[in-house]
Amino acid sequence: MRASAYALAAVLCAVPALAAAQNPVSDAFRANEQRNARILPAAIDLFPSDKLGYKPTPAQMTVAEIAVHLAEGNDELCSTVGGTTAPQRSKIAANAPKADLMARLRETFDYCGTALAGLTDAQLSDSVPMFGGPRKATRAVMLLITAGDWTDHYSQLAVYLRLNGMLPPTAQRRPGM
Repeated sequence: MRASAYALAAVLCAVPALAAAQNPVSDAFRANEQRNARILPAAIDLFPSDKLGYKPTPAQMTVAEIAVHLAEGNDELCSTVGGTTAPQRSKIAANAPKADLMARLRETFDYCGTALAGLTDAQLSDSVPMFGGPRKATRAVMLLITAGDWTDHYSQLAVYLRLNGMLPPTAQRRPGM
């Protein structure tokens, strides 16, 4: 009797792990979104308001332009990947106050979390519009584009921060380390 109770306990403990393993790609992408929802706003927030117009060369985007680009991209990309309708927001300009830029960026990452909540790996082969146009791509391609965009802009901001004598969020010491 005791052995069967242990076997039943082992099976019951394994069921949640099996259920969680059903969507490893979608789960990993959601974790990536949560990380970027922390580090991208944190990187922009490190810049003082008077440095939001900073860009190392004329060809590059300013810090504020990156914030606007990310916010607009989050709505477009997360709605496509998540299979939802993007919210209709008023435009925000790069010369908006820092508090407004930060609020919008955080708002769009909150939307991403909601839009991606129901994503499953079974949906990744679905055909979706590419950037709202007539071209199509798989949801998986758009997922990779989204993850790449976040990584690209975080590395861009990390360089901007270092050029201004600041450490990006991921390079800062964590308490207890």
